[in-house]
Amino acid sequence: MSLLDRLRGGLIVSVQARAGSALDDPHVLAAMARAAQDNGAAGVRIQGVRNLEAVRARVDIPIIGIIKREYEGYEPYITPTLREVREVLDCGAEIVAFDATRRPHPAGIEVAQLVRSIHEGGALAMADCALPDDGVCAQAARADILATTLCGYTKETRGHALPALDVVRAFAQLGCFVICEGGIHAPDGGRLALAAGADAIVVGTAITNTEWLVSRYKAGLGQPKSSQA
Repeated sequence: MSLLDRLRGGLIVSVQARAGSALDDPHVLAAMARAAQDNGAAGVRIQGVRNLEAVRARVDIPIIGIIKREYEGYEPYITPTLREVREVLDCGAEIVAFDATRRPHPAGIEVAQLVRSIHEGGALAMADCALPDDGVCAQAARADILATTLCGYTKETRGHALPALDVVRAFAQLGCFVICEGGIHAPDGGRLALAAGADAIVVGTAITNTEWLVSRYKAGLGQPKSSQA
């Protein structure tokens, strides 16, 4: 069975933590990734070298690896250069995800260069896109997977309804493997994404972000009743 067939129709869990969070620990994230695998996740999406190494040691399902690194004067920060591609590959991830928007990348790196480097390293290339045109360009550059990851996070797409089902439909027409990522907060959203043409979905916040879940429940409960004298 091919790698993409292993992911098809499945749930990929994004196991990440914001810097400074109590969850921001490779051992914690590796345990969460293993729990995702043990309960049927088809794959996991992991950020950072130490986290990738820890998770690789604990799971057998495919890993989508990324490195988030900011470069002054540039907007792309998800595996934006060949340096980050090499770091992800060295950690044993089967898939490398990268910013595939048409925004300028550091060092003048082009999407086609990122894809070529990923393929030379023996991995599949996952294009994190914001707009349908990003997917067209990424497919032309021979990306293996088109994802809606960055829809809603660029200037052109800020405020876009998520999950980005319209972008999913546009990608599905290209005949490429499509992943819907972003804004899926309940199983119903995942089913809608698959019905719109996604081959797999990524869910992160709604599963692994304890802070978001606690704050959501706390807000939903309202103010505590005052005690009576």
